[in-house]
Amino acid sequence: MGHLKFWPYPGQISSSKNPFIFLILVALLAGCATYYQQTQQLQKYIKRGNYEKADRMLTQDSQAKEGKNRLLHFLNHGYVAWMQDDYEESNRHFSKADRIIEDYLKNYGLEALALVTNPNVKPYRPEDFEAVMLHYYTALNYIQLGDYEDALVECRRINLRLQSLNDKYDDHKNRYQRDAFAHNLMGMIYEAAGDYNDAFIAYRNALKVYQEDYKQYFSMEAPSQLKEDVLRSAYLTGFQDEVRYYEKKFNTNYQYEPRDHGEVIFFWLNGLGPVKDEYSLRFSKIPSPRKGYVIMRNERFDLSFPMYIGDKSQREKEGFSQLRFFKVAFPKYVERKPVYKQATIHCRDQLYSLEKAQDINEIAFKTLHDRMLREIGNAVLRLATKKALEVAADQENENLGTLINIVNTLTEKADTRNWQTLPYSIHYARIPLREGKNTLRLKTYSPHESTKTKTYHFEGQENKIYFASWHTTDTFAPQIR
Repeated sequence: MGHLKFWPYPGQISSSKNPFIFLILVALLAGCATYYQQTQQLQKYIKRGNYEKADRMLTQDSQAKEGKNRLLHFLNHGYVAWMQDDYEESNRHFSKADRIIEDYLKNYGLEALALVTNPNVKPYRPEDFEAVMLHYYTALNYIQLGDYEDALVECRRINLRLQSLNDKYDDHKNRYQRDAFAHNLMGMIYEAAGDYNDAFIAYRNALKVYQEDYKQYFSMEAPSQLKEDVLRSAYLTGFQDEVRYYEKKFNTNYQYEPRDHGEVIFFWLNGLGPVKDEYSLRFSKIPSPRKGYVIMRNERFDLSFPMYIGDKSQREKEGFSQLRFFKVAFPKYVERKPVYKQATIHCRDQLYSLEKAQDINEIAFKTLHDRMLREIGNAVLRLATKKALEVAADQENENLGTLINIVNTLTEKADTRNWQTLPYSIHYARIPLREGKNTLRLKTYSPHESTKTKTYHFEGQENKIYFASWHTTDTFAPQIR
């Protein structure tokens, strides 16, 4: 076997005397693949519906359970168990993920390392909507286990978590501050438990958020089914004034139709949410009136900040003047378009269309856009720190400064991690049942492929509300660079 031969460092730099050498190792270990590209095998298992292999892969990945991506590991494992109808096991994984989010504390050693490398060295911190969706899945698990009380707790935690998340932002400019679907789901659970008063309040709150937030920010109207649910729950509670108010508001004349043999609330999760890629912003160098400084500026976002280059010799200043641009990497979402565009449920002689209740793809893009200035601020701080290291290294040794510049370029990457088993969108429908056996046929339609059909059977029971879900993971491949 041959021997590895290492090229000596420029200027015969000693790692024992200079801590910058550590950065070389980081740069060599830094891969250029995005998180989506690194998890291709798991993605393939999930898209093909091979959840046993996905579960086995996650179970055997002991490193992921303890590493910086452990949150994503438990979120994915909870999802896979949910797709296998193992609701208790799913909640065990989601509970671990929940504790990680609740106990998230900054590791200041990693924060410092991130300033001289990139944010991928830190434990993954979820996007706001990802933290919210954890509670959605947990609530569905409790519903299937017949535990409506804990399911309601999870729905309430969605709104508490959103309030907590938005309180930490000084500007409070996030468009995703309230979740209409959480209120809607809460209303369904209250109604399934026979509490029509609280169901009405939840439905009314959902309608308010759809009309005030979702319509403006996510181009999404309130589902027509929700309007019917508001009227029905107000009627069953005896709120006649509210019935008349909403009749006028919806321009309708409400007629109550009892569902003597129960119903099914069916959720269709369609496609897969976006994945993260990266793009770069360039900062140009312009002169500064302050001695030893230059000003870095980005025209697109109207950003500028001073950068110290030190009291260099004339030769070094001339060398630095040749560096006209600096690059900073940022995350961006890439859409994964779903194969199926719509779905219907056929029950007996009736056809029911499923309405969109949550657009996760749209929320993802808007929430990332809302925090972009904060992201830019962190990246600019990272750039300034790296350039300060280059200046310090250059003053010690010219070759070392060049080497640090190379390392900084290699390690400048965006954090492309995200929860990639979330759906693109969630649709739903309420199907009334008749006495005895009822057969429901879910059909999903695509202009590109044949229709997919799945059959369900439910026994009609008085005042019984069933909950059912299905996720079609068929998507077109994202256009990753």
